[in-house]
Amino acid sequence: MTLVINKDNFEETIKEGVTLVDFWAEWCGPCQTMLPILDTFSASMEGKMNVGKVNVDENPEIASQFRVMSIPTLIIFKDGQPVETMVWVQQADKLEEACSKYL
Repeated sequence: MTLVINKDNFEETIKEGVTLVDFWAEWCGPCQTMLPILDTFSASMEGKMNVGKVNVDENPEIASQFRVMSIPTLIIFKDGQPVETMVWVQQADKLEEACSKYL
């Protein structure tokens, strides 16, 4: 399941293990393309890692903290630290390849 991440649960969500965070917005076409890919990927990784999304319009402070300039931006966190960033729509196999390095 893809988690909805906001300022209230962000730190708790990323603090342990591997978490993929998708920074997105409702009005962003490529972000809408990314949503079903993210849902499929999230289901395939259940129990191995967290997968979540941050709406940049509702949580600008988180987007600013990680210098998100374009969306969708996907950041992989390992034990609370950003370890890899991908910008634009990514296919599930690319996500799996990137995340598997940190599992």
